[in-house]
Amino acid sequence: MARLFDGLRAPSTLGTFLRAFTFGHVRQLDAVASRLLVNLSGQAPLLAGAPELAFVDVDDTLKQTYGYAKQAAGRGYTGVKGLNALLATVSTPASAPVIAATRLRKGSTNSAKGSAALVAEALGTARKAGASGLLILRADSSYYRRDVIDTAVRHGAAFSVTARLLPPVRQAIAQIPDDAWTPIKYTNAVFDPAQQRWVSDAEVAETGYTAFASKAKTQQVSARLIVRRVPDLNPEHQSELFTAYRYQLSRPGARCRCCRRSVSPGRSPNPPCGSLRNGLSTVSAIRVGWAGARGWGSCCLDTGNASPAPRRG
Repeated sequence: MARLFDGLRAPSTLGTFLRAFTFGHVRQLDAVASRLLVNLSGQAPLLAGAPELAFVDVDDTLKQTYGYAKQAAGRGYTGVKGLNALLATVSTPASAPVIAATRLRKGSTNSAKGSAALVAEALGTARKAGASGLLILRADSSYYRRDVIDTAVRHGAAFSVTARLLPPVRQAIAQIPDDAWTPIKYTNAVFDPAQQRWVSDAEVAETGYTAFASKAKTQQVSARLIVRRVPDLNPEHQSELFTAYRYQLSRPGARCRCCRRSVSPGRSPNPPCGSLRNGLSTVSAIRVGWAGARGWGSCCLDTGNASPAPRRG
């Protein structure tokens, strides 16, 4: 440090320097960061097992800022005043996530703004870093968008994206036969924030679903829709006339009932085990297969329990 700096610098000096950057400068730094990750993965086991299976997880976070004149600060969906960072990480069943792409945005921006471009960048970096095999994009419902899905397909990646409980999705769920539901019991109970209680029992099922059906046929995506349902609470402990269910479209993971391995986005994932009986931890999602490849259950890849997918989904 003594060779680099001949004196003390106030923290605001660095801030003044960074605020002078243009978007072009930022993109140059993005390119440097991508090359660093690619070159580092060639020198160290940063993404062990990437040639077989790798995950790209996309999400945003709101970081609180202070002061009245902070540039681009705003109140986002959390109600906290700050800046919004969009992040994409790459991981494998044997390695922790590493950051593949980032964007710093206004605090009041929409979660999915610019996400398709960031996904393209992250998938490209992941491929260059050695993810030459099955690559799976995972994201929540904010990224249930045709441009994001198209980007994944264009880069030859599978996707597992949370879907909103829209009327077409409800119609697809209503067509699931009663005998198609598979009971599951969580090894460890999960907390249901909607009902404010711990849940140990649920049921899962899958059905075919075509997303973006209002678009042109070439823009529609056929997928496997994995649904979880839990009995809804009766008010004031009344005896039920019939069982009411609350449906949740299974998230890309949580824990598989067969192996109890976590495959949740944002956590270090473990390899799929092959059981469709998935203990899905949180909220709604579409579990997808991939175009031209063998389908698998909510958490399964390598066993005979996995059923083929119509198309990634």
